[in-house]
Amino acid sequence: MEETDKKDNGEYTGEIKGGMRPSMKLVVMGIVNKKPKSIEVTLSSRPQEEDTEGDVGLQLKVSFTDKAVQRNARLAGKWGPSENTLSFFPFAPGEAFKMEIVCEHQQFRILVDGQPLCGFTHRLPQLASLTALRVFGDLQLTKVA
Repeated sequence: MEETDKKDNGEYTGEIKGGMRPSMKLVVMGIVNKKPKSIEVTLSSRPQEEDTEGDVGLQLKVSFTDKAVQRNARLAGKWGPSENTLSFFPFAPGEAFKMEIVCEHQQFRILVDGQPLCGFTHRLPQLASLTALRVFGDLQLTKVA
């Protein structure tokens, strides 16, 4: 994936060349807005047609009101049960963060500032179909790689 210049609107969509595969790592770096509500990071397959939504292999929803990071996946248009367990909430208003999404054989492992935050077991068997990374919400992106 190419590095991109940050956009000021806090939204980014990038292509993951060749799709996700085990041992691959995505890095999202940014600064949380002063009054944040939420940040969302989604790994998805590009929809083939305009009116169909692609599968989502991993959706991370960071909620500042609930101090929660919700994980979910969408297969064939249906969202599964979301997962919420966290050891700590690493995001703070106005603070910079570095999120790493590591693709392993069984799961995605999510680290923030080098600390393991949570894992998410793969629900989508075809990891290579995950070719789009989208980041949006109350943040300024500084780097996506």
